[in-house]
Amino acid sequence: MASVAPAGAASFRPDGVRMARRKRLRLATFTVNGIAARLPHLLEWLARERPDVVALQELKAVDEGFPAAELEAAGYGAAWHGQRSWNGVALLGRGTVPVESRRGLPGDPGDDQSRYIEAAVHGIVVAALYLPNGNPRPGPKFDYKLRWMQRLHRHARSLVGLEHPVAMVGDFNVIPTDEDVYDPKAWRKDALIQPEVREAWFRLLDQGWTDALRQVHPDARIYTFWDYFRQHAERDRGLRIDHLLLNPALAPRLVDAGVDRWVRLREKASDHAPTWVELEAG
Repeated sequence: MASVAPAGAASFRPDGVRMARRKRLRLATFTVNGIAARLPHLLEWLARERPDVVALQELKAVDEGFPAAELEAAGYGAAWHGQRSWNGVALLGRGTVPVESRRGLPGDPGDDQSRYIEAAVHGIVVAALYLPNGNPRPGPKFDYKLRWMQRLHRHARSLVGLEHPVAMVGDFNVIPTDEDVYDPKAWRKDALIQPEVREAWFRLLDQGWTDALRQVHPDARIYTFWDYFRQHAERDRGLRIDHLLLNPALAPRLVDAGVDRWVRLREKASDHAPTWVELEAG
């Protein structure tokens, strides 16, 4: 039986109906904005929604501070790459431990920011990433964002053509189009919406990746992030910046996709909500 969100805070589906689970795999990404502070929200969401694979971003915790024991008690094995105060990424597997194959995005040996981890879990290679924000722009942070995206392009090219199913998921810090932001004019100066960033995003898709949320909901206003100002979460004034990309070997298995917005509406929640795809079992 499908899990059910609290009344009045259902997960995103245009028709308001959650399909019954069959033999499927649910893969999700969640930018937790501090795993120590948001652990109760994370554990509640895992218990309710029971995703099979989870990518976490913005852990804001060193490796020793990662709550592996609590997650194991909840039924999830983990691989993680932490960093003090900032960044940090992880992969969780329900009933299994992800087999890590890479930590850190290749292409710059001097880059010590914890923004990328890759592992095999439940028969899928999952690349979990936390792409740089890039603000303020212009400046070194924006330049770093563009360089990071160039490195991502190079590495993604080695993944997209694999015969094995691959998902590249996480907080991309990219607003792909004006349909992905509640008020484009209010964000015109932000790094997330700049022409260079959008061009890099679509060059990535042109490699052959499928943007799962847009594939399932091509015309919907669907957001994954809401800032903490002026009750933007309650008013659904958000951005779509958390993405799940599927390579050609995995895309045909896509069944459904959505956003568990009810998590964002919790008290003291992350400013992101878990975003997920449902896949036919391989």
